[in-house]
Amino acid sequence: MARASGREGARRPRVPPEDRLFSLVLALSATSRGLLKSEIFGTVRGYAETDGRASERDLDNLSRQFERDKDELRRLGIPLETSDVLDGNNNQLTRYFIPQTEYQLPEETRFTPEEFALLGLAGEVWREASLSEDSQHALMKLRALGVEPRELMIGYAPRVRAREPAFALVQRALEERQALAFLYLKPGDTVPRRRLVDVHALVLHEGRWHLHGIDLDAKDARTFLLSRIVGDASLVRGAPLPPPPVGVADEVLAELANIRAKNIAEVTVAVGSDAEVRLTKRAFETVENTGVIRLHFTDAAVLADDLAGFGPEVRVLSPPELREAVQRRLETVLAAHVDADADRPVASRTGGDS
Repeated sequence: MARASGREGARRPRVPPEDRLFSLVLALSATSRGLLKSEIFGTVRGYAETDGRASERDLDNLSRQFERDKDELRRLGIPLETSDVLDGNNNQLTRYFIPQTEYQLPEETRFTPEEFALLGLAGEVWREASLSEDSQHALMKLRALGVEPRELMIGYAPRVRAREPAFALVQRALEERQALAFLYLKPGDTVPRRRLVDVHALVLHEGRWHLHGIDLDAKDARTFLLSRIVGDASLVRGAPLPPPPVGVADEVLAELANIRAKNIAEVTVAVGSDAEVRLTKRAFETVENTGVIRLHFTDAAVLADDLAGFGPEVRVLSPPELREAVQRRLETVLAAHVDADADRPVASRTGGDS
């Protein structure tokens, strides 16, 4: 396999489209005389990634991207204007700007300290994985405007986590319309299977990220839990895939919600235990004075992992497959501890020195 050239190897990470548009708005709002296209390509994040070494082909690609971005800004209602051109046959002399008088909040609009704090909290929500860089840029801009969340409130900032390593690459596959290859370990399998998927949606359900798309080998729609992707995923480059169906994310969430509503687990919890406190909050029904609670669930393996974590504080009544899954997990934990204890020296197990 041929090695990448030094220039390709030093290429910077791809800038997300929303980050590029945001940077473009900031740059065009901050100038009073407007920016030439060459100045935009040389200074604005998302364009200025070639370090001044752009080839003619690169410039053509940047120009096409800029035209699409201009259309998108206007579609969003942002007043992008141009200055007079000295040479009508050369748009390289056109200056672009966003008039501040038309892109400001009304003078009567004011924010209270509490509202400023909430703006800061919104930026603090997205903290991890591919989202952290965007949140840092947003917080930087807020603080440049004097927006600083109050310390008493920041302790209650919610967090949306994207801890799965594959998250960023799934997002790229969706945006760039490229197939995604990954190894997927289904519950009950001992060896992961390779999947090649046309990603249609990335959705959050019950606090877990799900990938939905077309399994190109099975030629059928599938939904995958991101936490079950093992190893490194990779993009399979080729001609861009067709756009996902309109509204597919909403359809996937509705389907997952329907599965959850149909699945019911019945468990007993020890009175006064941590399991009682936590699981009662998730229950849709409790039977008074019995310790029995009923839960909806989407994925039996995921629920089995949760319930096994409570140990003897929980006993599963139904369904049978959930009870067996929890029992297998507890037996695995017990066997691991017995094996570990058998390997320890006698003195260590008894606590004696002799």
